[in-house]
Amino acid sequence: MPVNTDQLDQLPDDVAAAAFRRLVRHLQKRHDAQNIDLMGLSGFCRNCLADWIRDAGYPGDKGQAREVIHGMPMDEWKAKYQSEATPEQLARMEESLKKNAAL
Repeated sequence: MPVNTDQLDQLPDDVAAAAFRRLVRHLQKRHDAQNIDLMGLSGFCRNCLADWIRDAGYPGDKGQAREVIHGMPMDEWKAKYQSEATPEQLARMEESLKKNAAL
């Protein structure tokens, strides 16, 4: 059997879970960090995190998962914090997403 040498996989689940919760709480407080900007820079956003918790076994639907990550219903979050994406932001996001294909 091959030995897993990925240091991330070797993190204890409680440590990984604590770091994940800290990341989500950080994003819940940093409303100035728009999803479109996160996508343009890193190729993922709050909505991706919601998809990932569903992929990992969260039993709720997409809306429920997004509420967990956003800290409120998605429609409420969008109305309070989401601004209209500029053409430049959309272009950066598209370029960034191309890099995700290699992941």
